[in-house]
Amino acid sequence: MPEHDDVVANYYERDGERVLTFERDGRTAALAQNSEGYAMVTVRHGPEDDELERYYGFDMALDHAAELLGVRVADLPVPAEADDMGM
Repeated sequence: MPEHDDVVANYYERDGERVLTFERDGRTAALAQNSEGYAMVTVRHGPEDDELERYYGFDMALDHAAELLGVRVADLPVPAEADDMGM
């Protein structure tokens, strides 16, 4: 798969959640975890959408997000604030 440098990441906290979103070519993937940081990571199409799947590990959630965007996990720019997501 070709390398993609057009993935935009955004990390923020809101409504008791830590949220990491990725956007590429109009497609989005959102990872969310509670603000305390001890729960499973959920994967959604967008921050407000229903949960698609839950993962204990951040790496598995990233893999799912990459699949939704059609890129490799290595192409997802993860902000430092989100490095510790997952159980």
